[in-house]
Amino acid sequence: MAQVLFLGGFGRSGTTLVERLLGELPGICALGEVVHLWQRDVRDDERCGCGHRFSGCDFWRRVGELAFNGWSNVDVDRVHALRDAVERTRHIPRLASAATASDEVREYASYYARVYHAAAEAAGASVVIDSSKHSALAHVLRWAADVDLKVVHVVRDARGVAYSWTKTVARPETDGVDQMTRYSPGRSALLWNAHNAAFGLLARRGVPVRRIRYEEFLADPRAGLIRLADFAGAPVRPEDLDFLRKGHADLRAGHSAAGNPMRFTVGRLPLRRDDAWVSALPRAQRRLVGAVCGPLLRAYGYPISIASEA
Repeated sequence: MAQVLFLGGFGRSGTTLVERLLGELPGICALGEVVHLWQRDVRDDERCGCGHRFSGCDFWRRVGELAFNGWSNVDVDRVHALRDAVERTRHIPRLASAATASDEVREYASYYARVYHAAAEAAGASVVIDSSKHSALAHVLRWAADVDLKVVHVVRDARGVAYSWTKTVARPETDGVDQMTRYSPGRSALLWNAHNAAFGLLARRGVPVRRIRYEEFLADPRAGLIRLADFAGAPVRPEDLDFLRKGHADLRAGHSAAGNPMRFTVGRLPLRRDDAWVSALPRAQRRLVGAVCGPLLRAYGYPISIASEA
């Protein structure tokens, strides 16, 4: 069985940070957002987290050989067709309620299972991390053969997430040609609700799900990593956490296939909360997001009003 730790949630919630820190632990291999591997890497040959083009990365070349006898044997169009047919947010009710999986679901899941098994072998790891985030993909993966799936549901205050989605962020892997997607606060709030609620549904289907709050994780990353490593089945020793320093982490190069630009960071990574939204997100937008996301914000322990609005 491939031991897979899937990092889920809505984008800009801190999954890349959690993945980078977990990827420093022995026996754990962080793969980045595998959901984007087929287009951005196999087809577009964008940059791996190590800095090399995907085709020039020895790690991913080995994964391709083990999984498919070479990436040239992957029918990317078929993967895309399967994704459109089964891995969309609108398909989650059907995925969650089904007693058995369709042939398309199982075929789509099999592509991921083959990557996970090959990556574990290539890295000599007992656990691989997929930080794809997509809730629909997590629902698909519960049907993957020979995959022991565990999910870490990462949540962040919806107002901080909304502010982050308004920023203009370049995608380094495209050498500055493309930028990351942007959403309005209203759109972000609706997506935050949908994606986070879907992980609660996944837990009710028997998949082990551990929810963490981004803000609490950053308050004590050492304790957070110990708990997550235990959950993943890869417990750590105190010396395994020596890369954590006061206020920062010292990171090695990784092989993240896609994701937030943080995946390219090597060396010192500051560990501090980004609460710029408290003053930078206009009050009307804060209130809009708070109103739309109020029920789940309360459920996750977030205050609806902040000090500047009291």
